[in-house]
Amino acid sequence: MTNTENKPVLAIENYSLDYETANGSFHALKNIDLFINRGEILGLVGESGSGKTSLAWSIMRYLPKNAREPGGKILLGGDNLLEKSEREMETFRGRRISMVFQDPSTSLNPTLSLGVQLAEVLVRHRGLTRQQAWKEGEERLAHVGLKTPAQMMNRMPHEASGGEKQRVVIASAFACNPECIIFDEPTTALDVITSRQILDLFVELQAETGVASLYISHDLALVARTAGRVAVIKRGDIVEQGTVREIFTNPQQDYTRELIAAVPDPAHRLVKDDVAVTDKPLVKVENVSVHFGRKPFLAALTGKKTERVTGNNAISLSVNPGEILGIVGESGSGKSTLAKAMTGLNRFEGKIWFDGREIKNLGDMDNAYRKDVQIIFQHPDASLNPRQKIFEILSRPLKLFGNSSDLEKQVGDMLEQVRLPRTHANRYPHQLSGGEKQRVAIARAFASKPKLVICDEITSALDVSVQASVIELLLELQKASGTAYLFITHDLNLIRQIAHRIAVMYRGDLIEVVKADEIDSPDRAEYTRRLIEAVPRAAAQYQ
Repeated sequence: MTNTENKPVLAIENYSLDYETANGSFHALKNIDLFINRGEILGLVGESGSGKTSLAWSIMRYLPKNAREPGGKILLGGDNLLEKSEREMETFRGRRISMVFQDPSTSLNPTLSLGVQLAEVLVRHRGLTRQQAWKEGEERLAHVGLKTPAQMMNRMPHEASGGEKQRVVIASAFACNPECIIFDEPTTALDVITSRQILDLFVELQAETGVASLYISHDLALVARTAGRVAVIKRGDIVEQGTVREIFTNPQQDYTRELIAAVPDPAHRLVKDDVAVTDKPLVKVENVSVHFGRKPFLAALTGKKTERVTGNNAISLSVNPGEILGIVGESGSGKSTLAKAMTGLNRFEGKIWFDGREIKNLGDMDNAYRKDVQIIFQHPDASLNPRQKIFEILSRPLKLFGNSSDLEKQVGDMLEQVRLPRTHANRYPHQLSGGEKQRVAIARAFASKPKLVICDEITSALDVSVQASVIELLLELQKASGTAYLFITHDLNLIRQIAHRIAVMYRGDLIEVVKADEIDSPDRAEYTRRLIEAVPRAAAQYQ
């Protein structure tokens, strides 16, 4: 093996990748040149479809059958991975190079306990016995901050939270002291506090082990917090590289400047603070509670007590006409539970007043209410019927709410309103990008000309530039229609730009409701201050 003492741990030299498709070759990566030294974190940033994850798959040698590699090298400690057989790569993965994926739920086997999966890595790559691997696994879980490692080893993946599962995945990635680890959007699926904890853990372990790390993200603020150098990728090309400070203070390429400009800056307000709190709010939520779990039949007969899970605990808040009310809080705080109660998807106790009308239960939510209150969900893939064309998806609410004349023109107008071409009416959801699908979902929500639109994490899966364009669209639609928004998000930088007031929730309770420009005041509730402290701010860091 070549002496690699003075060489980068990972070096990518003039590497290209194509995908053979029915329409010809698609050039996913073009003449990539990158290197990562021991103990270094290299951030790789770019929009969705820029080739970030394709590069990760190339390094890990997880390429589909239609992949072609016209040329180049991928060197790990001097070994060209392109020349390695699948059997050789199986010994490399886990032992010499590891990867932490975006969603821990998809990288863990749902049929095996967390301990079995972690021990398997240690047995396979470090030659430990099952007993030794189990003990080592407990120590690894304790090392990544899990408070009950012995119990966690025996849990199934569905019995752990998203943050706990990601800690297990990170423990597994570091378990064999690899030379290089790839982190592919490791915090996208996590709330702001859990995300901060996971990033702090990653930086601590990285410094402790000296591993070379490739950190892939579309969130420039997170990259600024973790990486030493940054490479910017656009449509398969590395367009710019430099230190984090160089990239953020003196970007050389227009594309880089556009990415940085799209990062939400709470100091730059996008709405006017002219929506007053009134005696006649559009929506008034009054002591609304949501509980999950019904009393089993035998328990009801015997009088045995059964505990129900509380999703919301006596929530009271209001939304004024034309107002944007943000709702923030970590995962499990009850944000989406409240949204589903207000749209009839969750049974609730208490009252909801809408436009002066009392809503005591789901039966009171008639056609008129459902016309006036619409919801846009986090994942358009889950809310758009994959078997229907966009025309069918958008024409349905028009028919449902009695406006079925000249559907073709109306659907075309709706698409243009959300900045999509009229020809998209003939496409299926899978033929659209993530941002385009979310625009279709927005168009559908506005089809009934609602008075309130609930946005439930609708930008969390989008890269910063697409997110910025979606937010701009929402604000334009609100200005034209006067619609009020209930905007649920983990992104405190974003909500501080667009909300008039912000409601903070924690474990089903409403902590406080404050004006958006006063949320970082020192007299805020302790939990609110914790949220603010956890937020990454790339721009402020280098001013």
